[in-house]
Amino acid sequence: MIVQLEEWFEKGIRPQEYVTAMEKHQENFMNVYQSYQLPDDQQFFDDLKVKQLRVIVLTEDWCGDAMMNIPILLKLSEASRMDVRFLKRDENPELMDQYLTNGTSRSIPIFIFMNEDGEEEAVWGPRAAKIQEVVDEARENMPDKDHPSFEEKQKEMILFLTKAYRENEEFWQEVYASLKETLSSLEIKTK
Repeated sequence: MIVQLEEWFEKGIRPQEYVTAMEKHQENFMNVYQSYQLPDDQQFFDDLKVKQLRVIVLTEDWCGDAMMNIPILLKLSEASRMDVRFLKRDENPELMDQYLTNGTSRSIPIFIFMNEDGEEEAVWGPRAAKIQEVVDEARENMPDKDHPSFEEKQKEMILFLTKAYRENEEFWQEVYASLKETLSSLEIKTK
């Protein structure tokens, strides 16, 4: 049986509870949240308020993409009054498996935007397209998995991406632009 999005939303925890419980990337997460400034985009924020969206975030706190993307979503949600709830990917496989990346991967974060009636309106994640290009390029330069240096090179790549996610404001703007593109196209009938 597929549980309706409304039930998943109600099961989720609020942003402050999620952040307080973070064990892995809390400092990096808060750095992005405190450093990122939304663009002056009041008409977009006002349009989103009218749509009365809510968001389910499928995530885990060890995820570098989540560490960068979620603070930007939270800033956007504050500006547009979107209620956000968090669910851990590994504790909610029934929902996660409905939002696989490329039909196979449990990549996170996944943002499920829903209307007042609990109906899915849009899905975003796990990365903005331009960020995916950076990740793909980094992966192309990796040795094969069976190569003796693979583990070391993978750690180096993760450190590089984590630093970029934490500090690169251009990356943050790409995430915002991608979210805006996804949400601007929504035609939601309001009551």
